[in-house]
Amino acid sequence: MANTKTLTTGDHIPDFSLQDQNGQLFNIRDYIGKKKLVIYFYPKDESGICTKEACSFRDSYADFTDAGAIVIGINAGSVESHRSFKEHHRLPFTLLSDPGNKVLKQFGIKNVLFLTGRETFLIGLDGKVAASFRGFLKGDAHAEKMLDMLQANV
Repeated sequence: MANTKTLTTGDHIPDFSLQDQNGQLFNIRDYIGKKKLVIYFYPKDESGICTKEACSFRDSYADFTDAGAIVIGINAGSVESHRSFKEHHRLPFTLLSDPGNKVLKQFGIKNVLFLTGRETFLIGLDGKVAASFRGFLKGDAHAEKMLDMLQANV
């Protein structure tokens, strides 16, 4: 069931399980209530803006960890593509493969031209959206905005 509206502050996130970059099943239920979650959706591994975005999350990863959050990147790329992207850029966080963009659609993320959208969500311990940021051409701003919101205890 595709969501017709983008999730906003106060909405519960959908329950989902996807394969990570190692082919292991990642179930979001295992993390809700234990850590705050920064879930970012991005169009494509190794594209310019997406690489900037991933490296920005990488470079501030310790700050996210210190704030009690884990970072998760999601797109429709294959497990192999994610593994290669993660290794190439030394990304310390989980990348999930979302074939057919099922989870992206559950979050209600809209396409931009012919590409999937770029949107980041901060999820509180209660499993609800605490904040979100959409900036298609501002890949490197996503980590900065989420960190500001996390440190402000949004």
